[in-house]
Amino acid sequence: MTQVAERPDVVAVEPGPATRVGRAGRAVAVGVPTLLVGLHALLYGRWIVDDAAITFAYARSITTGAGPVLQPGAEVVEGYSNPAWLALLAVGRLVGLFDRGAWFGVPDHVAFPKLLALVLVAGVFACFLAVTSVLCRRPVAVAVVAGAVTAAVPSFVVWTMSGLENSLLALCAVAIAAVLVRATAAGGLPDVRSAVGCGLLAAVAALTRPDGLVYAVALPLTVLLLLRRAELGRAVRVVLAGTVAFAVPAGAYLAWRLVTFGEWLPNTALAKSQGLPGPAELARPGEIVSYVGWLAAVLGAVVVGVAVLRPSPTRRGLVVLLVPLALAVAAFGVLEGDWMGQLRFATPVWPLGALAVGVAAAEVLPGLPVRGRVVVAVLAAAAVVPTGAAFVDGVRSVRAAPTAPLCVVAQNTGVAFTGYSAVLGGGDHVLLAPDIGGAALVGGLPIVDLVGLADSRIARYWAAGDTAGLRDHVVDEVRPTFITINPDWARLTGLADDPRIAADYVEIGTSPSGVTDLVRLDALGPGDLEALRAYRASTALPADLAVRSAPRGSCGDVLTAPGR
Repeated sequence: MTQVAERPDVVAVEPGPATRVGRAGRAVAVGVPTLLVGLHALLYGRWIVDDAAITFAYARSITTGAGPVLQPGAEVVEGYSNPAWLALLAVGRLVGLFDRGAWFGVPDHVAFPKLLALVLVAGVFACFLAVTSVLCRRPVAVAVVAGAVTAAVPSFVVWTMSGLENSLLALCAVAIAAVLVRATAAGGLPDVRSAVGCGLLAAVAALTRPDGLVYAVALPLTVLLLLRRAELGRAVRVVLAGTVAFAVPAGAYLAWRLVTFGEWLPNTALAKSQGLPGPAELARPGEIVSYVGWLAAVLGAVVVGVAVLRPSPTRRGLVVLLVPLALAVAAFGVLEGDWMGQLRFATPVWPLGALAVGVAAAEVLPGLPVRGRVVVAVLAAAAVVPTGAAFVDGVRSVRAAPTAPLCVVAQNTGVAFTGYSAVLGGGDHVLLAPDIGGAALVGGLPIVDLVGLADSRIARYWAAGDTAGLRDHVVDEVRPTFITINPDWARLTGLADDPRIAADYVEIGTSPSGVTDLVRLDALGPGDLEALRAYRASTALPADLAVRSAPRGSCGDVLTAPGR
């Protein structure tokens, strides 16, 4: 057995730390796929999704001393679910890079989060190279191919460049995979140093998105998969070290949450009323397969399966790599469906999946006879056609109608209602709205969040499924001066059929997209309704149509509310 293990051909193909990549190779492996992501991102212009603007508003409030609030003077509530991303934006604002002006004509509320995301994506591809350098004979080539595949996925590029936290979560997930693969490549369990790294990365993931908590079990699962009886003591020490490394920062933030907000969970989790997964949610990973195409998904799965089943130097590392991938798929499956489209919650799946398939293919394909390689090449070409066509369709659909552009909400919910209030002479006017990010940045009115993300009372009604109580609270207690609502939220809340709305409010107007603006009757004086409708026709509606006609554009260097 010793003679077989020391055969030159086996030693020659064994990957490990001795596989070194020069500076030029590193630049190519990281730079090429990062450039491809940047070029792909240009197709979506300056679009930022409105949900990201909620975090922008909190970053502004925190750095200006107003505290963790949506607007100065508003309720102290955890209306964000991404404290780690919020911290990066806050630092950017403190050093003058974010929410201050423009970079060479590009508003920094567009440039900074997108460039920050691109840097984090470069980190993802650096992790690709860290994995391939210990598992593959040609680490640069495999890293570039896997990175290029990732860069071609619209879901990955759209959401990492949306202004949201997806790029940070993707980096955490892939970095955990890289740490675990490198720590176990030599054939043993991870050491304490690697365990601490995994724990810290899992803590950042958990503080980036609530579903990032799932990566806290990546280390224990890996140890369990690789455990041998003789290493039980070491395994306990490793898992304990990783657990403590995770618990300290995650526990510190939880303690701060309890002190500041008095809640165990972020308010956003209550508002979204995430429950235990049912049959529909458990079937959601099928959406990932459908997105990439069944032939491509099956072919990738077969290649990975062959690589895992056959004895090879890559097998152990590939099994370890599959642990974070499985967790990413599981996290996507347990979350409720997302209305935003393009599989927003699947972001970590794409790089981990591309990397796993790339590593497996690099191991399996060289060992196939010529005929086998030809068959695989033909199948791959056949898979690329429908997958590529689907990706092109995805790009076109996002370009034509990107999800909830910040600028649209800033105009039709922020600027427009500030103008309505001015028509009525100002005063203690309040706005009820379901889209609040852009409005919080530019609007002059206090905003009540109908969705409950930034309103703890409304969040509790959503958590309890009590839409009747929600309507009573809105109509009888909040008594907003203005309401703007689209057909979907009117139906979900039941406000469309509430007789009190018809009795107490009158319509200012309805946009071509179906968004209705209402004003409370007792806020009107003689001629006010006519003046509101005239302002809408002459100013608000044309401005709304203009910004909707360029949904991938921007809307000013600094988004600032009047008087702030």
